[in-house]
Amino acid sequence: MNIDLQIRNGVSAALKALYSEVLNPDNIQTQLTRKEFDGDLTVVVFPFLRFSKKSPEQTASEIGDYLVNEIDLIVGFNVVKGFLNIVVSPNYWLEVLYANFTDSNFGFTKSTDDSPLVMVEYSSPNTNKPLHLGHIRNNLLGYSVSEILKANGNRVVKTNIVNDRGIHICKSMYAWLKSGKNETPENSGKKGDHLVGEYYVQFDKLYKQEVAGLMEKGMSKEEAEANAPSMKGAREMLLKWEDNDTEVRELWQKMNSWVYSGFDVTYKKLGVDFDKIYYESETYTVGRDEALRGVEEGIFEKHDDGSVWANLENDGLDQKILLRSDGTSVYMTQDIGTAKLRYNDYDISKMVYVVGNEQNYHFQVLSVLLDKLGYEWGKGLFHFSYGMVELPHGKMKSREGTVVDADDLVEGMIEVSKKTSEELGKLDEYSEQEKNEIYRKIALGALKYFILKVDPKKTMLFNPEESIDFNGNTGPFVLYTYARIQSILRKARETNIEWSDKVNNVKPEAKELELIKKINTFPEVVSDAANNFSPAVVANYCYDLVKEFNQFYHEFSILKEENDDIMKFRLQLAQTTALVIAHAMSLLGIECPERM
Repeated sequence: MNIDLQIRNGVSAALKALYSEVLNPDNIQTQLTRKEFDGDLTVVVFPFLRFSKKSPEQTASEIGDYLVNEIDLIVGFNVVKGFLNIVVSPNYWLEVLYANFTDSNFGFTKSTDDSPLVMVEYSSPNTNKPLHLGHIRNNLLGYSVSEILKANGNRVVKTNIVNDRGIHICKSMYAWLKSGKNETPENSGKKGDHLVGEYYVQFDKLYKQEVAGLMEKGMSKEEAEANAPSMKGAREMLLKWEDNDTEVRELWQKMNSWVYSGFDVTYKKLGVDFDKIYYESETYTVGRDEALRGVEEGIFEKHDDGSVWANLENDGLDQKILLRSDGTSVYMTQDIGTAKLRYNDYDISKMVYVVGNEQNYHFQVLSVLLDKLGYEWGKGLFHFSYGMVELPHGKMKSREGTVVDADDLVEGMIEVSKKTSEELGKLDEYSEQEKNEIYRKIALGALKYFILKVDPKKTMLFNPEESIDFNGNTGPFVLYTYARIQSILRKARETNIEWSDKVNNVKPEAKELELIKKINTFPEVVSDAANNFSPAVVANYCYDLVKEFNQFYHEFSILKEENDDIMKFRLQLAQTTALVIAHAMSLLGIECPERM
């Protein structure tokens, strides 16, 4: 039994024996003892004073005496005010190490056919532009949260909703018709999503010129925006699309196919994938029908201009449009339809939307609307709200072309990784193919770690140069420690050292015990990351773990240790550390290179 659970059970039994009080062990918390104090695990006794009616010190001493007498693995304790610091037998930590150093599932819980099914939606791109840095944070968070939920025994379905219709799509189409001259990815050599994105930016420039010209002729800004020829043309195209106009639909399919091919390349670079992709063009009609059903049943209101609205003022919200006066749908309508289709397709226990915090209100409204429409799962929707990514020079704007393109960023990171690695000179003996694969892993590890180590709720500032640093709380630092351990293990194998046998005649040093205790907390870290929907919990644990290992490595020899048992013990310790690093980094979608 885990020592943490033994202690919590023991404290519960102590409270009953000493003070005739019953407390569920789940309500008793332990934590690693702070390094400045003696002990392994600490119990805060202040909550128990209402039972003991004694001082914190006396209460802690009485509970400590009980634990020492009743639990063989507890060999001592000390009290610091209201903190009971418990000393665990070193033999227990040796058993922990030996039990886990070859466990390929350490820290993970396998799912079963009866496990909860969680659907995670992430990415949600528009087909009028390529993926950018903001999308990267979304994709990395969504993929990582999915892996963390899996590691906690859930079945997970990763989904993407592609926003492939609407006025923004028509803007790119309009600009291409006006000035594209039949430019394609094939005849231009441009990646399809990049090509379409250029026409989206071009539309915005044309539109602004037209608005300025109309304002010079005496129109107000509102009048000019409504009467700009380009905007009128895009709106007419949208109406034709909804009327299934053959020419518009064919152009839409052609340009979207360019974008999908481009997206696939970017997703592969980022190492993210999906089990199911939904398309707004296929879901919005379901949402539209739901909105019309809501009107028929008196849930929603139809105004004189034909638009459909939901009055949510009694729910502490405002009025929300669901269908425009021309009958076209809005994002909310699409999300209603997509939600219905998903629950028809899958027996979902929980639906998680990975969407930026600027959409907090949107998901509040969506939950209420689904509930009003009679879907009992509406209130259970979870919006995983995260902060935006900003650059040193400010926010990104797609329509102005001031975004950091995802493909360019990845390639740039690989170049920086290559330059940094070449300066260190550690890869000289490898082939170009091997070097390029290592550069890629370092670059993607740096990018993913830098983004995921930040609390998802916070807005973050992205600095590529900081992320690729081989020192400090960075991906390359973690990966380099993993590669260092693999080098030690390779050298041990080359000299025919065997370390698979259980070691009993070793008394671990304090620094070694600290490393084992840090390893032992990994399952708890995985659980906390799921409960808080926070990959940052895993990333920062990784940093703490590799710091602990490097301190141990600096202080003690492994392969030059003369005592065979101690050498084997330290090899087991190193191998287990590497295993946990690999497990933790896999939850962040990061591959660990065997050499660096």
